[in-house]
Amino acid sequence: MKRGLTSSTAVSIRARGFSLIELLVVMTILGVLAAAVLPLAEVGVQRERERELKRSLWEIRDAIDAYKRALDLAGSNPGDSHYPPTLDVLASGVPDVKTGRTLYFLRRIPRDPFAPADVPAAKTWGLRSYQSSADKPESGADVYDVYSRSDRIGLNGVPLRDW
Repeated sequence: MKRGLTSSTAVSIRARGFSLIELLVVMTILGVLAAAVLPLAEVGVQRERERELKRSLWEIRDAIDAYKRALDLAGSNPGDSHYPPTLDVLASGVPDVKTGRTLYFLRRIPRDPFAPADVPAAKTWGLRSYQSSADKPESGADVYDVYSRSDRIGLNGVPLRDW
């Protein structure tokens, strides 16, 4: 008796691989899934950057308010607005009039997550002075508020400058 391939063995050998059509179908399905996931990933990145922007704005605004409270309690220069002259003062510290110790309001100045990476953190923010209106914020002798300089629109439909 000759040893050879039987018809059932020959069929099983041919059925092991994938056909070109099957591979194309699988690749098409994977491409459609990737195209659906990519916009979701971009929205996730935008959402995280917006969260970071909110945290940074809150942190800086809280430090500005703490600086003003400290100067109000010290009672120095009644005609002064008691707001910090620059953002750098919040991190570098100011001497306390009563104790002589240095008061720090920020460990470091957070950066605007929508600003270019090569710009120093303090320069990434738009500054509004106490004398400036909310509609047209302008810098001046003090820092009353900060805002993002980005022209982007948030996921909530509000421009990031208005946060």
